[in-house]
Amino acid sequence: MLEKKSLEFLEKFVNTPSPSGFERPAQEVWRAYVSEFADRVDSDVQGNAIGIINERGKPRVMLIGHCDEIGFMVRYINDQGFIYFGMIGGVDPNIVPAKRVIINGEKGPVKGIVGRIAIHLQDREDEKKVPKMHDLWIDIGAKTKEEALERVSIGDPIVFDVGYDILHGDLAVARGFDDKMGAFVVAEALKLLSEDKGLKAAVYGVSSVQEEISFAGASTSAYTIDPQVAIAVDVGSATDTPGVSKEKHGEIKLGLGPVIDRGSSVSPRVEETLMKVARDNNIPFQVGASPRSTGTDADAVFKSRAGVACGLLSVPNRYMHTPVEVIHLGDLENCAKLMAAFVRQTDDKADFRR
Repeated sequence: MLEKKSLEFLEKFVNTPSPSGFERPAQEVWRAYVSEFADRVDSDVQGNAIGIINERGKPRVMLIGHCDEIGFMVRYINDQGFIYFGMIGGVDPNIVPAKRVIINGEKGPVKGIVGRIAIHLQDREDEKKVPKMHDLWIDIGAKTKEEALERVSIGDPIVFDVGYDILHGDLAVARGFDDKMGAFVVAEALKLLSEDKGLKAAVYGVSSVQEEISFAGASTSAYTIDPQVAIAVDVGSATDTPGVSKEKHGEIKLGLGPVIDRGSSVSPRVEETLMKVARDNNIPFQVGASPRSTGTDADAVFKSRAGVACGLLSVPNRYMHTPVEVIHLGDLENCAKLMAAFVRQTDDKADFRR
């Protein structure tokens, strides 16, 4: 079971808005938590937060999970004070109408709702159409453009107005588990490793930025740290809900442990070692296949500089890129344990060449 303090951090972290490019509030939460047990916590011009343990050790091991989430941005305000917006990251337009949102700018948080022409007023042929983003608007209760501009500005980031909750048992629901959950796992792994006095490796735990739009944070942090080996952690699509083809996407279930990914971006040596470590430590795991790119920070890290031996752990997630992402808390705990166990057995004799 995750400790109470860890769960309190997870809830606060997930509830703090962090659309790609606007991660600073969430990074402040992450840095404050990690500073309690890391030797030091650093940051860079890109906005990555980096917790460091045993800096003089060998080899350099990088653990990375991104803290940015999908969202929206204020693009235009009409004369009646209604706000039009663009997407940050990949958002399904079908889920956007009739949602509550929060606009976060220098003027403070502003509540709004996403409006659309009511079904009673639509033409019959429009009822079944997928809404286009430019046909939706945000209503903040303003009567004019001038009144709206007193509260929001062009370029302000927007997130769905939903928070962390327990769905049932160990199933938690929130927006932004993709991938503040990953940065949380990195923090928990660092905490576990901070208690280990026999650590050989230098550990750099990164809460990275801008994964949803560019992998910029992973690219710059990997270049700076120059690790010999790295493990990225992200969500992976659970396929244990109706209508999802296992023939197309594999079989991944909530509550059966983290997924050890196999694929072209993943080092076979790291993948094999992760599986051995999991078995040796009785940590449950699943296996996933990424035949091309993984769509995670691993895609940027493994080709940094002269190349990095990179592994990828995925935590099963239902309803990815929606306001109601669902994960199993036990999978988070086991993912952090596996990360820490991998680092503990890594020393300067490790050879991760293919």
